[in-house]
Amino acid sequence: MPQELTTQVQLDAFAAEVARELGTHCRTAELTDFGRGLGRLIIDGDGHALRLCQPDDRHPGRLRIYAALPDENKTPSIGVTASTARHVAREIARRLYPLHAEVAQQAARQQAEEIGRRAVAEALAGALPGARIEEQFRRTRIIWQHATRPPGQRGPVQVEVSGRPSPVISMLAAFAQASQE
Repeated sequence: MPQELTTQVQLDAFAAEVARELGTHCRTAELTDFGRGLGRLIIDGDGHALRLCQPDDRHPGRLRIYAALPDENKTPSIGVTASTARHVAREIARRLYPLHAEVAQQAARQQAEEIGRRAVAEALAGALPGARIEEQFRRTRIIWQHATRPPGQRGPVQVEVSGRPSPVISMLAAFAQASQE
């Protein structure tokens, strides 16, 4: 029989039990940004933050548990019945923690990609006089209007390159130098 969590005090006490079941380094905290229903934050010793919520007072025995991540659009969650704190903790460990780790790793890879892309773009823009950088979703655009054009060609020169950053930077720097002479 699920526990009926109809007040914030009941949910706080249940969340504290779940935190104890998850491990000795877990603690709970107030969840201030939950829009509707009841909520409590659980933070464990491994740095996982979870939002334990009872979003619908018509179903006081149903919980929704979200991995608290910076990118709310990619936040994994699970639904569980509040039968016991041990059951909820087991479901968190079995179902939510693997999703939490996967999303966190993906976010770290994406951040590393963005940092690398930005570093390459800044190096290229530094090698190309007058170049400017435009950030787009998962894409960095370098705009460089080349003043001199080959004989017979009209409009700006466009160069498309791919490959490892250091040879590309060297090649474009040489191109920029040759065009200034």
